[in-house]
Amino acid sequence: MISSLLSLLEVTVPVFLVIGFGYVAVWSKLFADEWVVGLMKFTQNFAIPALLFRAISTLDLSVVFEWRLYLSFYTGATLGFFAGLIGARVMFARPWEDSIAIGFCCLFSNSVLLGLPIMERAYGPDAMEGNYAIVAVHAPFAYGIGITAMEIVRNRGTGLASTSRAVLNAMFRNSIILGIGLGLLANFTGFNTPVVLADALELMGRAALPAALFGLGGILFRYRPEGDFRTIGFIAVVSLLLHPLITFAIGRLVDLPEAAFNSAIVTAAMAPGVNGYVFANMYGVARRVAASAVLLATLASVLTASLWLAILGG
Repeated sequence: MISSLLSLLEVTVPVFLVIGFGYVAVWSKLFADEWVVGLMKFTQNFAIPALLFRAISTLDLSVVFEWRLYLSFYTGATLGFFAGLIGARVMFARPWEDSIAIGFCCLFSNSVLLGLPIMERAYGPDAMEGNYAIVAVHAPFAYGIGITAMEIVRNRGTGLASTSRAVLNAMFRNSIILGIGLGLLANFTGFNTPVVLADALELMGRAALPAALFGLGGILFRYRPEGDFRTIGFIAVVSLLLHPLITFAIGRLVDLPEAAFNSAIVTAAMAPGVNGYVFANMYGVARRVAASAVLLATLASVLTASLWLAILGG
């Protein structure tokens, strides 16, 4: 348990430091508040799509994905989304748009920034195939649910055809979804990205995570978690306990192989990712809650992830 905790600290402390740098930079006025908006637009519209395009276009799709892995992980994720949405609406009387953003935070676990390094430290680099299988469809699945739900709510009363058009327009105008879709297209067709372009996209993609974390620190200065602690705590409980618990139960029920089972639980047990705030920021709703949930749930995951690793024997 102590070694697992130390390994987690080695992963999470640098993340907190980058977030802290952004917070202090805005607080001290070394980084203007309006610059944070521009930085987040850069990461959301350019750097993150470039990162996803490069990762998915070079992914080995010949690897056979385990259906029980997807059933276990994504059932937990989907139920987490509805738990977050209904809980925010019923328990905290949040507007429907806010509730969907809160549900998205419960849905989108930090599969890359925390899930991959923690899995590697616990089980080694050869045990991460299940993690990559989850990551390959994570963003399209989560954004598909979130955008569909948000557009249905925003276009309620306008009819099925109008709502469907709104959902499709929002999906195909989303830079992150476009990056994933183009990456899949390049992969399926065997298209080789020209070296110069591939290097440029890789350079931009390298900036995605640190820039998003630095920007998140600035966002936290603007949206401090005053008066939202119950909602933030609820998101943390759903993300860190309910999602992995459901995944654990279904994985055991369908006899998921051990390596894939470990990947599913470790990924499900991660705190909400930066995409939780990215989604809230896209629609301009629940940004204070989303930003604070990413930070505080990541802090809490130092203990809860250690607990899940202890249960798994990692």
